[in-house]
Amino acid sequence: MVRKKVTVVGAGNVGATLVQRIAEAQLADVVMVDVVEGVPQGKGLDLLETGPVMGYDSMITGTNGYDETAGSDIIVITAGLARKPGMSRDDLLALNGNIVKTVAEETSRRSPKAVMIVVTNPMDVMAFVAMKASGFPKERVIGMGGVLDSARFRAFIAMELGVSVENTHAFVLGGHGDSMVPLPRYSTVAGIPITELMSKATIDKLVDRTKNGGAEIVALLKTGSAYYAPSASTLEMVEAILLDKKKILPCSVYLDGEYGVRGAYSGVPVKLGAKGVEQVVEIKLNADENAAFMKSVEAVRSGCAKFM
Repeated sequence: MVRKKVTVVGAGNVGATLVQRIAEAQLADVVMVDVVEGVPQGKGLDLLETGPVMGYDSMITGTNGYDETAGSDIIVITAGLARKPGMSRDDLLALNGNIVKTVAEETSRRSPKAVMIVVTNPMDVMAFVAMKASGFPKERVIGMGGVLDSARFRAFIAMELGVSVENTHAFVLGGHGDSMVPLPRYSTVAGIPITELMSKATIDKLVDRTKNGGAEIVALLKTGSAYYAPSASTLEMVEAILLDKKKILPCSVYLDGEYGVRGAYSGVPVKLGAKGVEQVVEIKLNADENAAFMKSVEAVRSGCAKFM
């Protein structure tokens, strides 16, 4: 049996923690790419030396080039810059847009059949950039955001009600940012909608906290941003694809008529399997939810326009 191969571009906190999670789950051999000399090699070697203790034998390769990535089943792009004081989102957009474009071109050339998962922020726009640069069909370029946002919403619901997170299910649509659209009607505890279990005021408070989930962690850390939950959320997508699970997960995908949207990336529930996005699941939205969703789509579309 030929082992599966995953490339993770970016050896920062999210990328390196994802490599660790993939190895510990024994899902694939991993190639970790980063522009900083020595960092992917050092982290890769450290993780390789962890194998005997943790009981995994995934091969982990650290490199500054792209040749070692050839023949990957999945390419995960986490490379990019975090926003620094005084930088606007548009500054970040241009800088990370160039990084993601280069990564997508280099990796797609060497792994033409891979599925690409984009984690770099602003994620929905970066997924669009990666699709354009790679030339891959829309089914094989997917943005990670919805799984993370839903995990945060689920955690807050479980904390509020004092129940197991295993009982909570939550749906968050739209862009991965301030304009995301958590859907309380479709969010449940053991199958019971949360609208039956808590007041609107409480739900609104949890929705706001979900929308600001990333910012809350950045404010606490003061240097850097979240990486445990983002890497775990990416792992769930990697696993669904490698094991052909047909798992329904909220992901950012290029919409071509679904939800009345054409030509933009947005978070919606999709079926993830070996081919990438195998189905976009359309759920009925009420007028308020639809208005919020369309507003979110337009926010992403304005960012994408800069890369047309």
